[in-house]
Order: sequence, then structure tokens, then C-alpha cells
Amino acid sequence: MSQLQVSAPAITRSAVLLFFMPFANSVNGAGSAACPSNRYASTVGLALTLAQDWPPWGLPACPFLDLKAMIPLPIIIDCDPGVDDAIALLLALRSPELAVQAITVVAGNVPLALTQRNARQICELLGRRDIPIYAGCPRPLVRSLVTAEDIHGKTGLEGATLPDPALPLASGHAVSYLVETLQSAPAPLTLATLGPLTNIAVALIQVPAIAAKIERIVMMGGGITQGNITPVAEFNIYVDPHAAQVVFAAGMPITFLSLDITHQVLTTPDRLAAIRAVGHPVSDFATAVLSHYGKADEALLGTVGAPLHDPCVIAYLLRPDLFTTEPGQVQVELNSSLTLGQTVVSPASPDRLPVDIVRSVDAAGVYELLTNRLGHVGN
Repeated sequence: MSQLQVSAPAITRSAVLLFFMPFANSVNGAGSAACPSNRYASTVGLALTLAQDWPPWGLPACPFLDLKAMIPLPIIIDCDPGVDDAIALLLALRSPELAVQAITVVAGNVPLALTQRNARQICELLGRRDIPIYAGCPRPLVRSLVTAEDIHGKTGLEGATLPDPALPLASGHAVSYLVETLQSAPAPLTLATLGPLTNIAVALIQVPAIAAKIERIVMMGGGITQGNITPVAEFNIYVDPHAAQVVFAAGMPITFLSLDITHQVLTTPDRLAAIRAVGHPVSDFATAVLSHYGKADEALLGTVGAPLHDPCVIAYLLRPDLFTTEPGQVQVELNSSLTLGQTVVSPASPDRLPVDIVRSVDAAGVYELLTNRLGHVGN
């Protein structure tokens, strides 16, 4: 084939790309007329995935286009903001590689009335009124709610004062949204979970079949060699261990980011100074809350800087090369009052879908990514 000849698959892929890319690109805009709903991202993603393999009769692939890499990844974020949740939302919503379909909110770091308010405030800070926010479960499946005001402050965003949000909650319950969206999605969706897993577990209990419509759950939760609310239990899992066990037993692909990883990602004075130096209203907010966040953890761990947990989930979705994983299994202790909520990690079993256990992190790379995105620097 000469340089002037173009194959039929190349023409097809190019045409599909030119037609769909305005829709894909608009997903990260604030209510663009071309894409009034973030739900279009799933449809666009499926269309471009199909185009990648079209036509179906086996002609040579186009070497110049990787359509999957050119559209944002549709995700749903389930969270309990919380300072580190807030930083994770900032990172996700300022990253064009991700198309956030919705934010579902659960009680955790602070009660639901505050977590849903904080999520709305963060979206307004970013000018992202296009993101629907659904309030979910106000308490765990079995136990009473445990919160973490000692870490996040009474409002959950100690260190900063944001205006009362005008952005309303989306109508309906977060669990109903999850069930309906996953059932109707043309392709499986990725879930980023940053808090207790109550919303996800209730959705799976109501309609177990939605597990097949979840591409992957990337979660922050648990510990392998340590805890942070008890000697062996991490907060997100401890708050609702029964929900966590439902999720781990559902047979979905899961990436497990534990305290053993996030305790390496420290907000050192130099890293905080780099965020402050960005000089953007969003980075100013991040600096304000991070300056107060996690002082108790910092003192307890004897570290220079507090661990930054939840943004590691978003960093993994954006830059998996900053992490290493190995297959394993995770079970949650439900019976012992002494070790309730402990995540027991064991080698992968041939008769069960393995969990991807994150084993290492490039902490400097995570903070470089975060700092750049807070100022819209880099790609």
C-alpha cells in the first residue's frame, strides 16, 4: 500500500471519531448544549469501542487511532466528603480523561446531611453544576454510624469556608440511581469508592445482576498490616463491614487501595507549598483544608505530613503506572468485637475472581499529578 492509500477501516474509524469526538469532549464541560447529560459518555464510549473493531470482517486495524484512549472514562464516584474525598473530587473533575456521570454520597466521615452538602459545595467551587449528586444511605447496614470529625472537622471540610450551595441534590435516592443506571448502561461502568460501601452493597442486595454491569470498583479501604480506627481496621471498612463483605463477595473486578499504600502518600510541607504556589482558587481551597487535615493521624504515625487516602483512587484511574498490583483475596471480619472490620488479605484462589491488591505507589508522582491538575497544568 502506498502512502497515499487509506484502508476502509481507517476511513470508518476516522469518520466515527470526527462525528463523536465533539460529544466526548463536551462531557467534561459544564452543561454543554452538545452533551446536556454526562450519561452520554457511556453511549459514546460504546460507539467508539465498536468503531475500533469495525468493520467486522477482519481488515487491518488503523495504526494511527486509539479511540479508547481518546475518550473520557465514564465513572461514578461514591464518597463521604470529608477532606480527602474533596481533594479526590477536585482531581477527578479537573481531569479530562474522566467523565464523572454522577456523585453518590453516603454517611461516613460526617453525617449524610453534611457529606451531601460538601459534595455540592465542591462541584460549585469548580463550576461543575452539570454533575448530578445523589444522597444515599444515612447509616450502615447493621451498625450505628461512626464518624470522623476528629480528622475532618465538624463540617467535614475544616480549614475552609465555602458558600452555602445553590446546586440542588438530584431527585431520587443514590441506590436507585445506581441500580437504574447500571441496568440501562450500554457498557459496564467503573465505580470509584471513597467511603463506606453502604450504597454499593444495598444496590447489589436489591439487584445482584448489576454486578455484571460494573467494569471495576477501584476502592480506598482496608489495611493489610495496620488500621487507623482500631489497630487492625481502616475507617471506611469499619464503619460498615457488612457492606464491604457484600461487595467483596459479589464477584466483580476490584482494585484494593489500602492504608499500606495511602500511608505512603504524605502531605509534606514541601508538597503543600507546591499546591499553595499554584495560586488558583481551587488550589487555595485545597491548601486551606489540607493545612488542617489529619493532624491526629500525623501525630499518631509520627510522619511529616498526614496521609492522603482517597485521591489515590482517582490517581490510579488516571495513572495506573504509578502503582503496582498483585492478585489476591480479601475477606472482612464481621464477628469479633476485637477485630471487627479487619480486611484479611490472602493469596489468590483459583476458584474465585482475584482482587487486584495495590502493593506500591509512586507518592511523588501522585502529588505531581494532583498539583498539576489543581492548576490545570499538564495533560
